Amino acid sequence: MTNQVHQGNRYRPAELTDEQLAARAATELFHTTVAYEELMRRYQRTLFNVCARYLGNERDADDVCQEVMLKVLHGLKHFEGKAKFKTWLYSITYNECITQYRKEKRKKRLFDALSLESQEEAQEQEMPLVGSGGLDRWLVHVNPVDREILVLRFVAELEFQEIADIMHMGLSATKMRYKRALEKLRKHIDGAA
Repeated sequence: MTNQVHQGNRYRPAELTDEQLAARAATELFHTTVAYEELMRRYQRTLFNVCARYLGNERDADDVCQEVMLKVLHGLKHFEGKAKFKTWLYSITYNECITQYRKEKRKKRLFDALSLESQEEAQEQEMPLVGSGGLDRWLVHVNPVDREILVLRFVAELEFQEIADIMHMGLSATKMRYKRALEKLRKHIDGAA
């Protein structure tokens, strides 16, 4: 039996699919974290970029990424593989970003109510938007739901059906919002040119 366990740990995580790693991690955790670490290595940069673009700053993005990784760590035991691992991961990310966004809005309302400088305004003065401009510069012109659709499409490179599943929207509604958000962005870009 110990020989089987020992041999079972000698796999090459980089050669496995996300779903194989997720299944492996579900059985290995918390004895070993090899499969989990490989999954997080694969998605860490994109996960951070999605959060940073959605939330508008790196500090909150980093906090949300840490929370997402913890939720994945504890949730892998319950991952049934009904959806792709990537879809499941971005669903958790989306929900955590919304939670963080709402917290920041509540904080801003509190600061405003107390007639203090809002934290969001202070952060905008101190820190430029994530990245070198590009998409981030224009995302401020769309509402949070449309912003998330664009981020999931362009940054996470998800299919429309995956985005619809994550956001609990119909496929046609997702495509329509995507199209309208792009049109709105084009107007702002054309107006700035």
